[in-house]
Amino acid sequence: MTVVANVLVGLVALIHLYIVLLEMALWTTPRVRATFGTTEEFARESKPLAANQGLYNGFLALALIWGLIASDPAGFQLKLYGLVCVVIAGLYGAATATRKILFVQVLPGALALVFLLLAR
Repeated sequence: MTVVANVLVGLVALIHLYIVLLEMALWTTPRVRATFGTTEEFARESKPLAANQGLYNGFLALALIWGLIASDPAGFQLKLYGLVCVVIAGLYGAATATRKILFVQVLPGALALVFLLLAR
């Protein structure tokens, strides 16, 4: 059970590292604009905001990666904290931005959280 939990935590961390890349480095590219449904003008104007949001996603990924590396109890606590933050942020994003976030962020985070708690 612990292996499954850690694999899911790693997957959630990778998802958030990918989001960091999209929001901090690739925000104004045509492919990312299409993914987020933004115009070139909006992407240009919102680039600093997207980068800030990407930074927060990086912090979530960092907590999860650190949790995978650290020994318990700190490792468990970091993974728990990171996953709860992912799920809460995802629920807020789904309520305010797009419901797609439920599948991209909330579902993987919630699954990892369930397996983390079951492995405890």
